[in-house]
Amino acid sequence: MGKKKQSLDFSDQEIVFKMKEQKMKVLSLNQNSMDVEVIIFEGEKKKVSKMAFAHLPKDIKKLLRPL
Repeated sequence: MGKKKQSLDFSDQEIVFKMKEQKMKVLSLNQNSMDVEVIIFEGEKKKVSKMAFAHLPKDIKKLLRPL
C-alpha cells in the first residue's frame, strides 16, 4: 500500500508575501514532501511554481503550521 497523500489547501486564504521583488501567494502545502505550491505574480503575468517549505519566511511558516 502506498502512503496517502496529505495536502493542505490554502487557496481560499490570502497568505501573500514578497520574496526577491516578487509577490507570491500560497496555494497548498504537501506534507509528505514539504513542498509549497505558490502563485508568483510578475507584473501582469502569473506563474504557478513549487518551492521548499524551508525557503519560506518565518512568519509565513507560522501561518501554515504543518502537523
